[in-house]
Amino acid sequence: MTDDADRNYQGGEAHDPLVDETEDAREARSAAARLFDIRRVIGGLFVAYGLIVGLMGLFDTSAEIDKAQGVRINLWAGAVMLVFGLLMLLWQRLRPTETPEPCHDDT
Repeated sequence: MTDDADRNYQGGEAHDPLVDETEDAREARSAAARLFDIRRVIGGLFVAYGLIVGLMGLFDTSAEIDKAQGVRINLWAGAVMLVFGLLMLLWQRLRPTETPEPCHDDT
């Protein structure tokens, strides 16, 4: 009986194991929301495609540059895509999503 009482009474406060389960569920829900944040997906794709297109633009031949009227369009498009992707990732880093609290119906 003392073991059971010691387990539920720690440090002068009552201890409820269901509270630990609820806190663990909240942390798991928050981690899942951050993992599937659309800003991370969009930012990652734009960074990847920006790097690919930018590298293609670095190695454009003179015929490809002439075809684009003297503009290294792949290089510029890749740079814009890379900057946009990095801005999306920075936005996600500076303002992470807050998970909504589950609604409890006490009716």
